[in-house]
Amino acid sequence: MPVDPSLVGRAFPAPAPLSVTPERVSAFAAAVGHPAGPGEPGDVVPPTFPIVLAFDAMQAFLDAERIDLHRIVHGEQRFAYARPLAVGDELSATLTVTGLRQIGGADIIATASEITDATGAVVCTGKATLVHSAGSEAGA
Repeated sequence: MPVDPSLVGRAFPAPAPLSVTPERVSAFAAAVGHPAGPGEPGDVVPPTFPIVLAFDAMQAFLDAERIDLHRIVHGEQRFAYARPLAVGDELSATLTVTGLRQIGGADIIATASEITDATGAVVCTGKATLVHSAGSEAGA
């Protein structure tokens, strides 16, 4: 079943904030093959690190709308930064569905994930395009 077009404009927060620790940064950098930068491993936060929190917000969206992750193809991802991430940041994310269209039996879902720090200041915004293959799920 196609995704309900009334989702455009709805927001889905990640379930919990994320602390940017040297251990998390090192594990992420190793997982994605990011080369070590200057300083100790875990000191330099890779520019794609916010995907960790953006994914948590995306999973909150998928769970709320009963959309199976295995029916999603990640079509595009980009980040726009207000400032670099730093070890010690406490980050939160909220995903907003910004667009939806159906093409050839697939839902093309545009999202924006606003990543904020503990003061509420925007650190970066991640924009993603998700391609959903409609199947038997309810889809809200």
